[in-house]
Amino acid sequence: MPQRSVDRRRALASAALGRPLTGSGPVPGDGELLHAVTGTVLDASPHLIVIETSDGEEERLVIAPWATAWRGDTVAPADLPPGANVVIRALKAGRVVDRIWADTTRITGVIQEVGPGARDRTVELYCGPHRGMRTVVVPYAVSGRLRVRHPKFEPGYLFDAVGVVEDGVAHVRLPTTSQPPYRWTSVPEPPLAYGGAQPHVSGTATWSDGFDFGERGAAYPMLESSDAECDEVGRSCARLPYLALGSALEVRNVCAGRTSVVPVVTCGCLAGRFCDRCLECGTSPRGRIAELSPASFVELGGELTKGCFNARITLG
Repeated sequence: MPQRSVDRRRALASAALGRPLTGSGPVPGDGELLHAVTGTVLDASPHLIVIETSDGEEERLVIAPWATAWRGDTVAPADLPPGANVVIRALKAGRVVDRIWADTTRITGVIQEVGPGARDRTVELYCGPHRGMRTVVVPYAVSGRLRVRHPKFEPGYLFDAVGVVEDGVAHVRLPTTSQPPYRWTSVPEPPLAYGGAQPHVSGTATWSDGFDFGERGAAYPMLESSDAECDEVGRSCARLPYLALGSALEVRNVCAGRTSVVPVVTCGCLAGRFCDRCLECGTSPRGRIAELSPASFVELGGELTKGCFNARITLG
């Protein structure tokens, strides 16, 4: 759904309910604000990176001495090639680079077919009604590590990994959370201990590249199918209440102690199929409660290569 439609929904809901329209973005008070800067690399040196944003503007950012980059593996920022698409975590009002992820992609879907072969293997995934089918490559070098986290490497089971785009093709590099042991159509029922009226819900927040590049927003599992234009929405083991597109989520990264207000811009039908946990700081309750865009995830202190953080959301 276009962002302008979501913004209009939020404005109308605020007027109808008589509450102020909450601005989106990081909430001050949790230390220095983090800024996500996205674009395409034009030039990179040990001390400066020049990118072109999606608006066609040229941005020049200073690279902090401690900054590192990831492009399938850890690399020096100066080694990033022109043309690489980057998500940058920046400090000092978005002018100083702290961390860079280049050509990074999240590969989340349902296994449809696993290609034959003793070394590199191709995998066909169904990534939901809005994202369609996707073909990814699992290199032999990472297959052992991947199979430890994904023992059911067969059709009908969920798949989730972080990778890098090379020549237009996604190559898996890192598994994220462990694969759920059930088929994707057999999501466990929510525990009775949860109810739909609680002001806060705890669980796992992940990220997805199924958003416009640089967009701030969230995909949420429990939307009305007619509202989301998605017949597969409305499943979650976290006992989430139903919300409408345009609702505002106050997302708290309990690992980093950072909060941001993020609008719901699309359905998270596939995220709701994962009844897993995040282990980044302690153990989260089961269930993915929000799937964030890379920019929103990074501004909350998330690491794209780690894939998740323990989260608490306030519903609005």
